[in-house]
Amino acid sequence: MDITNVRAQLALAASAVTLPGASLTCTGYMPDGVTTPCFFIADYTIDFDKVMNRALDHIDFTARVLVSRADDLAGQELLDDMLSGSGVASLKVALEAARGAPGTPALSGFAHDFRVTRMQGLRLYEHNGVQYLGAEISILVIGDGSA
Repeated sequence: MDITNVRAQLALAASAVTLPGASLTCTGYMPDGVTTPCFFIADYTIDFDKVMNRALDHIDFTARVLVSRADDLAGQELLDDMLSGSGVASLKVALEAARGAPGTPALSGFAHDFRVTRMQGLRLYEHNGVQYLGAEISILVIGDGSA
C-alpha cells in the first residue's frame, strides 16, 4: 500500500463534511500549526503479512480532529456533530463515502477497503503549545502489502 496516497485520500474524504459556519481543514499529516476545526492523520500502526506472500496488510490510522476552545459549548457541539455516526457533518459518513461501490477498490484505488472503527479520547489536546478540544478516530485500512 502506498501510505502517502492513502493518507491524502483519507484527508480528501474528510473534507467532504459540511459544518455550520465553518470549513474543516484536512491534511494527511500532522500540521505544525492548527487552523480549527482541523482533521489530520496523527499516527498509524501496520500489521504486515495478514496473508502469505505480502498479499495483505492492515494499517490502523489514528486521525485527530481538533476544535477551538474559544467557546467551550460550541466546540463540544461541533465535535458531537463530526463524531456522530450520521448526518452531513459526520466524519464517519464522509470518510466511508470513499470506500467506493461494492467490489471496487477504496480510496481512489489505493486500498482494498477500509472502515472507521471507533472514536476515542474526547479531551483536551496540546498541539504546538496551544490547547484544543478534540478526539481521535480509528480507521482500519486493508490493502496489498506488496504494492
